[in-house]
Amino acid sequence: MRTKSLALIAVGTGLAVAMTACGANTSSGGSTTSDTNSASGSGGEKVGVILPETKSSARWEGFDKPLLEKALKAEGLDPDIQNAQGDVQKFSTLADGMINAGVKVLIIATPNSEIGATVAKKAEAQGIQVIDYDRLNLGGSSKYYVSFDNVKVGELQGEGLVAGLGALAPGKKGAEVIEIEGAPTDNNATLFYNGQQNVLKPKYASGDLKLVQSQPIDDWDNQKGGTTFEQILTANGQKVDGVVAANDGLAGAVITVLKKFGLNGKVPVTGQDATPEGLQAVLRGDQYMTVFKPIDEEAGATAKLAAALAKGDTAAADKLASGTVNDPKGNRDVKSVLLTAQLITKDKVKTVVDAGFVKASEICVADTTAICAELGIK
Repeated sequence: MRTKSLALIAVGTGLAVAMTACGANTSSGGSTTSDTNSASGSGGEKVGVILPETKSSARWEGFDKPLLEKALKAEGLDPDIQNAQGDVQKFSTLADGMINAGVKVLIIATPNSEIGATVAKKAEAQGIQVIDYDRLNLGGSSKYYVSFDNVKVGELQGEGLVAGLGALAPGKKGAEVIEIEGAPTDNNATLFYNGQQNVLKPKYASGDLKLVQSQPIDDWDNQKGGTTFEQILTANGQKVDGVVAANDGLAGAVITVLKKFGLNGKVPVTGQDATPEGLQAVLRGDQYMTVFKPIDEEAGATAKLAAALAKGDTAAADKLASGTVNDPKGNRDVKSVLLTAQLITKDKVKTVVDAGFVKASEICVADTTAICAELGIK
C-alpha cells in the first residue's frame, strides 16, 4: 500500500519536549495516570484524544500524551487525553464519553481500523470532526490523517538492515533474515512491511539475502514477539544473520533471545521509535538502528489542524493537510499531513538527544557512559 501523494510537511511547532520521568518511558507499563482527565480547564474549545495502549511501546504515554497536551493547549484548546490500554471496548466507551461531552474535534489513534471506523462514524453523526492520528483507519470516514510517511519508515528499516549486514557480515551471500513484524490489524504495520520489502524483496529474489520467516505479532505484544522469534531461531538451528524488528519493543524482545544464544552484537537488529531503551541498545551495539520520528512535529501538526477544525475553518485545515493517502478498503483518498522520519545508528544517537526528544541521562547509563562520552552526548 503506497501513498498516492506524499506532502512532506515540516511543521514548525516551537515545542520544547516535555518529558515525563524515565519510568514512564518503559515498555513494561507507562504512566499510571493514563486514565485521568488531562483537560486544562482553560475555557477553549474541547478536544478529545484517545491513545491506543501502553504495553507495546513507550511512546504513547512517554511522548505523545505530554506533547499533544502541550501543543493543543498552545493552540488555545482544552484537551481531554485518555488511553484505551489496548481494550477495544474501553476505546469505544471513552469515545462515547467525549462525544457526549461535546468535544469539537476527536483525535484517535486506534487499536484497529474497525473500532476506529465505528467511532468516527458516531462522532461525525454528531457534527464532530475526526482526525486519525498516527494510524489510518481503513474503511473509515475520518476526513484528516496526521502521521509519518510510514512506507518510508519501513524503507529506512530495510536500508538499516542491509547496512548492518554489510558491517557485521560483509560479503556474505545468502545472509539469513528473520522478520518480526507488527500487528496485522494495524495499517501502519502493513505500511512498514511494504516499505521494508521495497528494499529487501529484490535481495531475497537475487539470493543476496535469504528470508527464513516473516511473522506478524498480534497486538504488537513484545513477549509474544520474543517467544515467536526464539521458536523460529531454534527451528533454523539457532542460525540468523539479521533481524527485522518492527519497533524498539519487539527489538528488545529479540535481543533478549539473542543474548541467550550469545548472538547479541553479532546480528544487526532494526527498530523504531527511538525510545530510551532502544537508543541504549543501539549504543551498546545490540541493536543496529532505530527510526526517529519527531513526535513533537506530529503533535504540533495535529494541534494546528484541530484548532482550524474547531473554528470551522476547513480551508485552513485543507491547506495544512495538503497530502493524500489512499484508503483502499474505503476506496477514498484522505487529506493528510505526512512527516519525515530519520534513520538513527550509533553515530547519530546524539541527533535525538540534541532534538530534545530524550535526555542524555536516560540513555547514558552505567554501561553506555563511555560511548556517550566518545560521541559527545551530554
